[in-house]
Amino acid sequence: MSRILITGCSTGFGQAIATRFLNEGWEVVATMRVPSPGALPQSERLRLLPLDVTTPSSIKACVTEAGRLDALVNNAGVGMLNVLEGAEIEKARELFETNVLGSIAMTKAVMPGMRERRSGVVVNISSSVTLRPLPALSIYSASKAAINAFTKSFALEAAEFGVRARVVLPGSAPTTSFGKNAVARMGMDVPEAYGPFVQAYFRTLQTASEKTDAQDVAKAVWRAVSDVDAPMMLPAGADAETWFREEGIAAA
Repeated sequence: MSRILITGCSTGFGQAIATRFLNEGWEVVATMRVPSPGALPQSERLRLLPLDVTTPSSIKACVTEAGRLDALVNNAGVGMLNVLEGAEIEKARELFETNVLGSIAMTKAVMPGMRERRSGVVVNISSSVTLRPLPALSIYSASKAAINAFTKSFALEAAEFGVRARVVLPGSAPTTSFGKNAVARMGMDVPEAYGPFVQAYFRTLQTASEKTDAQDVAKAVWRAVSDVDAPMMLPAGADAETWFREEGIAAA
């Protein structure tokens, strides 16, 4: 039976991805900083493990406990919505530690086993905000752009040993708690000079007709894992698909 490890399963995308793979008959290792048994449906094929992707000892313990893996989904991440002048550099470091170095560290931890078996898939969750410049997202976009670049380059190395790497780019998902969690963790003290500009941008976001649902992300991740011919970059959500088309990026 195939086994997948998914990071950041406490809410939103991670929950949906874990549930999709359980429904597809996979063994699922769902990780979160503080495991919550009620976060996912009960199943004999589900294991919950604690994981902090910014702590080497936590990564080592989790990967060891998980055992053989056929797929890894680096979904754990944190958002930041603020102009540059309103962002604390220490918070920016924390964001990069989670979004970028956490994904890199997890990938490095599982790669030896996949390389030895000459099979496996690594899927990194990025964001459609990397497709075009947007205000109040400079630091977050930079972290996700780094994930795009890392995945594309790492994929060339991994392919030498039969391992695939793909990146999924979700759009805006207001029904998840991602934005609320980002503000709670990273703060959102927008400088007064930028207030009207940022508020106008927020109104634009709120009135957008196309959105992304967590199930869209789960569907894209399933394709990235199960379809050997899936493109390197996959959109997730109606808004992300529109942006792919407008930017001329093939997603078929």
